[in-house]
Amino acid sequence: MKLLQKKEPPRTKTPCIRELFQQREKNFLSEYGTSSTTTSRRSEEKSECNIRTPFQLDRDRIVYSNSFRRLKYKTQVFLSPLGDHYRTRLTHTLEVSEISRNIARAMRVNEDLAEAIALGHDLGHTPFGHGGETALIQVYSSHFTHSDQSLRVVDVLENRGQGLNLTREVRDGILKHSKGFGNIIPSTPGETAITIEGRIVRVGDIIAYLNHDLDDALRGKVISINDVPNICLEKLGKTHSLRASTMIEHLVYNSGPKNGKFILDMGEDIFHAMIVLRKFLYDKVYRSPEVHNEFIKAKKIIIGLYQYFLDHPDFMQKELEKMEMAPWDATRNDLKRSVCDVIASMTDRYALMLYKKIFFPKPML
Repeated sequence: MKLLQKKEPPRTKTPCIRELFQQREKNFLSEYGTSSTTTSRRSEEKSECNIRTPFQLDRDRIVYSNSFRRLKYKTQVFLSPLGDHYRTRLTHTLEVSEISRNIARAMRVNEDLAEAIALGHDLGHTPFGHGGETALIQVYSSHFTHSDQSLRVVDVLENRGQGLNLTREVRDGILKHSKGFGNIIPSTPGETAITIEGRIVRVGDIIAYLNHDLDDALRGKVISINDVPNICLEKLGKTHSLRASTMIEHLVYNSGPKNGKFILDMGEDIFHAMIVLRKFLYDKVYRSPEVHNEFIKAKKIIIGLYQYFLDHPDFMQKELEKMEMAPWDATRNDLKRSVCDVIASMTDRYALMLYKKIFFPKPML
């Protein structure tokens, strides 16, 4: 007679760290936050990370990219500043990241997603700031924008043409972060990010640059504190810290659900003061002789390099290889597109050095 063997209870699978994080997301996020469990990527990956959620993984892929490292030598407002305390495109990005993450946490939405979008939002920015962007608009395409270029960086340029394979929500937020002189909080369908986190980064971007560009302009004596409109000082604050805190707090406390959607709002007074401050910066800082005249010089450098690369594609190909970017393939890629890619990816100091190497006469010893 056979003895009946006792059946062991089925073993339960121990959740990995990523799954624990995603459970924490589920418990913490409001109904308007974006869960990392429902996202998708451009290309399917063989396996998921056992430690990081998809949005955390996107953040790391951006931070470890070549394009992110190059931001430290790209202009924010002042070209190649010698002073240690002026912002660069990298420090701007870090400030946007901090502001966006703090807002997202306070609103109980996904701060990992907001951080990833913020860290990647300016990867495609040109050397010499908006002066470089204007130059590429002039010589390459009237449709060129740094936000489109940032998406191109993460999709097809980084990793020798493989891209970073980011999630749909991060890619969308990167593409729609920029507003130029348009609406701070847009309402046009298709112009707004598909996630609340992406919309937060868009506002976080302007909060960051309004404050630090004003700070740098005062430091550089382009303007004095007496030049700043009174309404900005009275409503926003008289110091960098107070202005940033005021904008963030009013956004957090005035935003909320409306007709089934989460609406970002800063209150009429603060929003109006921000618009006044932005116009003041455009008129008195970005278009000031001290800044504008340097941008005119920078445009000449960009245009000169652009034409040289068109005439010397082999030289341009070597520059793409140095940057570990997608190589130019004459059978598939338009030469002008690749020239635009390599120039947009340069740092200020590298563009200056290369221009000097190509166009300056070499003295004989």
